[in-house]
Amino acid sequence: AEGQNGFKLSVFGFAVEEDHDSISRESRGRRVNTAAPHESLLLAKAAAVVPHGGGQRVLTGSLWYQRIARWISEGAGLDQPSPGQTAGIEVLPKRLLLGPNNSFQLVVTALDADGNRRCVTAEAEFQSNAIAISQVDHEGIVRTAAVPGEAAILVRYMGHVAVCRLTIPQQGVAFKRPAEDNAIDGLVWDKLTRLGIAPSELADDATFLRRVYLDTIGTLPTVDEVRRFLSDKSADKRAALISHLLECDEYADYWALRWADLLRVDKERVSSQGAVAMTRWLREQFAQNRPYDEFVQEVVTARGNTFAESPAAFYQVHETAEKAARSISQLFLGVRIECAQCHHHPFEKWGQKDYYALAGFFTGVSQKGGPSGGTKILLQAGKDLNHPRSGEPVAAAGLGAEPSDLSSVTDRRQALFQWMAADDNLMMARMIANRLWAHYLGRGLVEPIDDMRATNPASNEPLLELLAEQLVAADYDLKSLTRLILNSRVYQLDNVPTESNELDQQNFSHAIWKPMPAEVLLDAICQVSGRPEQFNGWPEGYRAIQIWDNRLPSYFFQIFGRPQRVSVCECERGNEPSIAQALHLMNSPESVRKIRHRDGRAAALSRTSLAADKLIEELYLAALSRYPSPEEVILLLEAFNSPESVRRQAVEDVMWVLLNTREFVYNH
Repeated sequence: AEGQNGFKLSVFGFAVEEDHDSISRESRGRRVNTAAPHESLLLAKAAAVVPHGGGQRVLTGSLWYQRIARWISEGAGLDQPSPGQTAGIEVLPKRLLLGPNNSFQLVVTALDADGNRRCVTAEAEFQSNAIAISQVDHEGIVRTAAVPGEAAILVRYMGHVAVCRLTIPQQGVAFKRPAEDNAIDGLVWDKLTRLGIAPSELADDATFLRRVYLDTIGTLPTVDEVRRFLSDKSADKRAALISHLLECDEYADYWALRWADLLRVDKERVSSQGAVAMTRWLREQFAQNRPYDEFVQEVVTARGNTFAESPAAFYQVHETAEKAARSISQLFLGVRIECAQCHHHPFEKWGQKDYYALAGFFTGVSQKGGPSGGTKILLQAGKDLNHPRSGEPVAAAGLGAEPSDLSSVTDRRQALFQWMAADDNLMMARMIANRLWAHYLGRGLVEPIDDMRATNPASNEPLLELLAEQLVAADYDLKSLTRLILNSRVYQLDNVPTESNELDQQNFSHAIWKPMPAEVLLDAICQVSGRPEQFNGWPEGYRAIQIWDNRLPSYFFQIFGRPQRVSVCECERGNEPSIAQALHLMNSPESVRKIRHRDGRAAALSRTSLAADKLIEELYLAALSRYPSPEEVILLLEAFNSPESVRRQAVEDVMWVLLNTREFVYNH
């Protein structure tokens, strides 16, 4: 990043004049030889004629080799801005329908301010956002794989970007369009029909029950709740269950935890009292179902003591205008603006001017120690930030918007929020809609979920627009949008793929297996075993989703990926399975103690008069929220029927087996 041996170039060539000086003038011009261009160090290293740590970047005799050599022979000059400079680029075709295992040549055209056109295909850069579906080489030749779906081919030339949307349908697949429970289903079925991907069947009641409990409240249903739901014959029982879960106390606990991660409620940064205060504030927002726009407004404009129940601690963590701007942008707008702090965004239109214009809204925020402890977030007169290159002040403005009128506001952040919540600005609504969809369906319509840009389009753009519009129409009622998602047939599809959709990972043709978050998994183990976790320094009975202390020592949390809250990115939470996780579940003394505890579920069941098959049934209902199959009962009865078997030990063994199944560890 800092160059080598004094030679440094800007990222993506955003600093043209400085790069030209580095190449042609630094070190007495040793890098170019205008008298013998082919002997120039710049060209010799790029072509690997002279050993180079970066490897060969151009082929000898290629277009780029010849162009660099010609430029050096002509004096290695710097072109001055001219009317004929590139004003934009166009890629053709903009949309492409291509069969599997096929190829196609893209054409890229540069346009100047007068509308003149020239082909720059050979000079442009290409990148696919879904290499499992389609790949593209440096010449712009797209090659599709056998996987059906859609890909976006990013094209970049001279700081300009364009996108080609590529669709690869599955051949020879016809299916009956499923029923539509709401508008979500229609848009998903439209997409699957175009792609020739048949959706899976509806999940059975037991699968749906476990899935919706874990997704909505981060908690397993009890044995009684499972029995009651599975025996209920009413047609609307799923919708009734969804409404019930959204009113549970655990809903507020779980979503307060999720947002404490995103807002970086870190005990080491905001102190224990500050973490408690902000966690309580978050829980209250979800318990009251605070409209999301009001929630965002309170975070963006927070002030006061961090020990008070408020989001003021957000600005204790994001203590500079630049940090606050890039975190607010990523969290609530889905724009990763931090690249533009130093150079033009490589995949978007944002530049340094946009970055410092956004940061200008936060220059009035300051902090000082409070008289009774804590930190006080204060407001003072803000000022425009200077552009780091030109030194000129940059007027505060929303992304892609005109400078804000700050003459009548005392808090610049209020002007920012007014732009964020404007009727013609759906960035905030699209972002939270995508975040909720990713949580419940296991994958965002845009991935990564907080990287929303024209060059990273949604896998189903009409659906994302529908969700955003529905949220705005419902006055930013998150429960209303959640209810819409959960009541869709798409959410309730089975996790068993068909021959038609087994390769589909982006179009929601079947449910996917989602690793449970660390806190949810630990609570599930405690619930099944009947023994609560004893957290260090906490009274017995607290559940993991209620713990505000993100620095609580816990090997379980460590290996199952609980975030340390050092980033506003959802990706900080680890969810990749590992050998350490499997070994911990099988062998950890803590889990074994819970299973074998004299006051646990296994001990209590072994003291009853239930037959062995009924004991197995109870354990299945507790751990997997379903009845065991006849084959599973026959297999597990062996634990009870061997000559040396002990009833309590057999129950413990069956529980241990269930807690180590993929079906238990994953939400599906």
